[in-house]
Amino acid sequence: MINIQKDPAELGKVAANLFVESAKAAIAEKGKFNVALTGGSSPVKLYRLLAEDTYKSQIDWDKVFVFWGDERWVPLDDEQSNAGMAYETLLNHVPVPKENIYPMWAAGITPEARAAEYTQYLQKELGAEGIFDLILLGMGDDGHCASLFPGTKVLQEREKWVEGYFLESKDIHRITLTAPLINKAKKIVFFVFGENKANALYEVLEGESNPNQYPSQMIKPENGEVLWLVDEAAANKLKATN
Repeated sequence: MINIQKDPAELGKVAANLFVESAKAAIAEKGKFNVALTGGSSPVKLYRLLAEDTYKSQIDWDKVFVFWGDERWVPLDDEQSNAGMAYETLLNHVPVPKENIYPMWAAGITPEARAAEYTQYLQKELGAEGIFDLILLGMGDDGHCASLFPGTKVLQEREKWVEGYFLESKDIHRITLTAPLINKAKKIVFFVFGENKANALYEVLEGESNPNQYPSQMIKPENGEVLWLVDEAAANKLKATN
């Protein structure tokens, strides 16, 4: 499903309401809410809204468990850190217990070893099925999501839940949830803003199937749903909007 709004500010409100609804439903059903956050600039408005009393007061944060979809292999105080951004805009402003937050980066360990460790954390909180209540994702102008980049080996992963690897095109190590795990989620929400994303969004949603070139095409949940939150600039090439 595609939800197109005028600008990112309006989409932030839609996303905040969706986040609250998902949290309430999961907590009512099973006593906890498992969510994977995303990085970049796209979710900043959402995170800041959730930190405001209007939204913050609606969630039982003691029962929220926070993970990430991917991370650059940098410390939390690095400006490139997805987790660092989430702490600054959201997590430092809501009463979620520290032990409920699972950043991907850790000192003194390799990304590959951390991926195995992170899998254990996921199994502890999500159980053997590995089903997230909500996963937030951005999409790059090359069609990547999480750290599933075009032409990378991780796109072929079918068994592991988490993978750590060196991304040559960006000259940095990454750690990411894999497509099979993402596709187990109950709800997946993509944030896509800006005219620079328009071509990739068209190819992912309406172009020919080519997930090796446009990895976001791999996100097809088994029993859940995908919602694309898109601004008008990013949607301007979609035929469905014309």
